[in-house]
Amino acid sequence: MNAVETPFDFVTVSYLTRIGNQSAGTLTELLTGLEHCSDASIFHHTFQTLGSHHFLTEGFSNDFAQWVLADTNRNDLAEQLAALDIRDYVSIAALRRDLCRLVGEFCTAFPHFAGQSALERFYFCESVEVTAPLGRSARTLDEFREGIAHLSHAGFYFHFISSRLRLQLQTNDFSYWLADGLGLASLAENINHIDIYTNTLDSTRGKLLRLIDRERRKA
Repeated sequence: MNAVETPFDFVTVSYLTRIGNQSAGTLTELLTGLEHCSDASIFHHTFQTLGSHHFLTEGFSNDFAQWVLADTNRNDLAEQLAALDIRDYVSIAALRRDLCRLVGEFCTAFPHFAGQSALERFYFCESVEVTAPLGRSARTLDEFREGIAHLSHAGFYFHFISSRLRLQLQTNDFSYWLADGLGLASLAENINHIDIYTNTLDSTRGKLLRLIDRERRKA
C-alpha cells in the first residue's frame, strides 16, 4: 500500500453559539439582517445548521429557509432559499449575495408579504469554532479508512462539510488529500459527489467507506 510523505491529520471541532444583537420580525428585516450580519452568522445558519441537523434527511437545509416557512408562511421563498447548495460556494460573501438576492427579489415583488409580522422573530446567531487535533494521522489508504471509521460526527463534519470554505475549493479535506496526496483522483471525485442533503453524516460516512473499500480491492 502506497504511503505519502505528508499525512492526513484528523481533528475534531466544537462550536460555541452566541446570539447577536440583530433580529428580524418581517422579511424586510430579514433582508437587512442578511446584508449586515457577520460572516460567522451566515456560516452558523447555513453550514453549521447542516452539521447540527445531520440526522435529518427531509426538510429545509438552513435556518433562513426554515424560518421563512414556519414563521412567515412563505413556502415559495423558503424553497428558493433551501435550494441554495452550500457545496457550490467557496466564500461566505458569495453565499450572502445569493441569500440577499432571493429575499430582496421576493420583497420587491411582494411588498405586502415583505412587511407582514412573523409568528416568531428570527435571531441572528454565530458560531465560534474551536478545533483540536485527535493525535491520529494517516499515510496510507488503509490508515485513512481506519481514521474515518472512528471519527466523531463533529470531526467528520469539519473535514467533509465546513472544510470547503477553508480550502476555498469546491471539495473537502478527504477528497483533497486523496487526490493530492495519494493520487486517487477518481476516488476523490466520487467521495466529493456524495449528496450531503439526502444523507445523514452516518450514511455519508458509510458510503465513503464503501468507496474506499472498492478502491482497496483494486490494489
